[in-house]
Amino acid sequence: MGKVICVANQKGGVGKTTTVINLAASLAAAHKKTLFIDFDPQGNASSGVGIDKDGLSETIYNAVIGESNINDISVQIEPDSLGGFLTVVPANSELTGAEVELIHLERREWRLKDAIDLVRDQYDYIFIDCPPSLSLLTVNALAASDSVLVPVQCEYYAMEGLGQLKRTISLIKQRLNPELSIEGYLLTMFDSRNNICHMVANELRNYFNGDVFDTIIYRNVRLAESPSHGKPALLYDVKSIGAKSY
Repeated sequence: MGKVICVANQKGGVGKTTTVINLAASLAAAHKKTLFIDFDPQGNASSGVGIDKDGLSETIYNAVIGESNINDISVQIEPDSLGGFLTVVPANSELTGAEVELIHLERREWRLKDAIDLVRDQYDYIFIDCPPSLSLLTVNALAASDSVLVPVQCEYYAMEGLGQLKRTISLIKQRLNPELSIEGYLLTMFDSRNNICHMVANELRNYFNGDVFDTIIYRNVRLAESPSHGKPALLYDVKSIGAKSY
């Protein structure tokens, strides 16, 4: 049965989508059957692997409201390069409407879990790219997951909001998903020339102890460029620092 990991942080621009795309692609390159679900109405994870999100007839929205099966809406990414090990369930702005519709549906907090459970045995890893908010969509992602991976940008306000996220995770564990755990905190956008980055990294390691990953994701031009080419970093420039880090 595949492990489900949601990548969450209510702050935007911290590297959630970059992490989902590149971690999933790295596991696929290691011949692990990997699925990632774009669960952000912005659809950046979809366009970041070359999917025309605006031309889609069905997305994760259709699976969550019970109209489609995940297998029917999934897209295989770079089958020649990744051997068919990476599959994506795309999203677009239509997902915004799910927020309203979910309120009136039965099992509204578990709609994503129900959709994933139908295909979970087909994959080694399933990643969920969450929206930058603690919305009903994020609640669905947390309720569906085994663990949470939290990217944290190395900047002054990094700690702001993490307390609220921890409280939300605690509430989800109490009420919806008692098995949920913290996969780890990932330091992203690290600039070794910037003192504040080192201060934030030290503060996070002191506060979260062993829950902070040893690997740091450094600021990297090739990593930032790769989504505009619709490719994970390891297919855009496998020798780049960003590709190697993930």
